[in-house]
Parts: sequence; structure tokens; C-alpha cells
Amino acid sequence: MKHINKNSLIVALLAVLTTAYGQEEEDDGKLKIDAGADLVSSYVWRGLYQAGTSFQPSFSLSAKGFTFGSWASADFSAFIKELDFYFSYEIKRFSIGIFDFWSRPEGTSFFKDRKSHSLELNLGYSFSEKFPLRLEVNTMFTGDDEKDEKGKRLYSTYISADYSFAVRQVDCEAGVAISPWKGVYTDKFNVAVIRVKASRSLRFASEYALPVFVELILTPAQDNAFLVFGLTF
Repeated sequence: MKHINKNSLIVALLAVLTTAYGQEEEDDGKLKIDAGADLVSSYVWRGLYQAGTSFQPSFSLSAKGFTFGSWASADFSAFIKELDFYFSYEIKRFSIGIFDFWSRPEGTSFFKDRKSHSLELNLGYSFSEKFPLRLEVNTMFTGDDEKDEKGKRLYSTYISADYSFAVRQVDCEAGVAISPWKGVYTDKFNVAVIRVKASRSLRFASEYALPVFVELILTPAQDNAFLVFGLTF
């Protein structure tokens, strides 16, 4: 993989999706607001352990295919906090977005310390309801990304494929992800994540249900494994 021009690959993927966006899809144009939170036994991001038990709220605004959102995570044992923002556009089954990742100790400047942010380009494609496979390519292009010995940016890239299905009354999702070259996730081309997630709602009364999930995450590149339990509010 070392002979691949990383910048050319990113531009090519963007060009393909941009061409597909040329066809408009009708939307009711109404503003939609979404808010929620997860409570997880441990916070694992793309196969990388981030923190122990964590509370993770989210908020988003969307209209006409555009979405602006934020996501945060705070654990109960340390002073590290994460606050991310994203802006995305979706039409038909394609999506493109820019993500701003920020994770630092409490007291670190969010606005002044620009190098503490990582900006990422996200490209995605979902096949159909009958074949619920989603492909994504995520590449960091500026900010707090990994660098080589000479200080050259590595453009850390995470390519994933996720498939949704149901087993009886349990919603499931299986996925695999690779990192095609050295970066944040691996030190060379490698499988970053193999995962299986099962979700269902536990009913406590006829009008109340609590969504829960369990996710098994194997990380060959890190020689590690996790079993995460979560509640969704």
C-alpha cells in the first residue's frame, strides 16, 4: 500500500460522490431536532480504548439533507472530556461530511489551541433497505493527526463496512474495518476492527421501554478485545 498516493485517493473518492450528488432528492424541508444520550461500560472508538464508564450525549439539527450535530463523552474516573462537531449532507444513499474531533483534559483551550482538533473527511454509501450494507471512508486531513519520523502527516484512514440484520426480536449489526496504511489506528495495513452489536428494548411497563445494547469488539491491530454494554436514553 505504500505506493498509493493518498491525496489522489481522497480526491478520487470525493469526485465520485460529488458526481452522484448532482441529482436532487425531494425533502419536506422541515427542520428536525434530535437529542439523546448513551451510558456505556467503556468507551472504545474505532478499536481504540478511550475511557472507562462514560456518559455520551448527542444533539443534531437537520433539514433538506443537511445535518449539523455535536457529540460528547465524559467518563467518571478521569478529567478527560471529548466534544465533537460535524456537518454533513446526504442525498439518496450517499453522504459526505466534515468532522471536528476534540479530546483533551479539562482546562485545555477549545478555541485557541487549534492543533488539539482533528478534522476528518467522511464519505459514505448505504445500499438499500433490502441489502442494509453501509460503506464508509474516513480520513483525517489536518490538525492532531499522526505524523511520521520526518513530521509528515499520515492522513490516518479508517474504511468500514457494516451490515444490519435482525435475529428474532433483536436488532444486530456486524462490521469490519481496515486501516490501509500507518496512522492513528494501525502501524501498517491491518484489520482495525471486527465487531458484532446486538440491541433490544427491555420493557418495564406497557408504556415504557429501555433500549440496551451489547457490542463485542475485536481489534487485531491492537491485539485487544472488548465487550461493551450500553443504555440509550
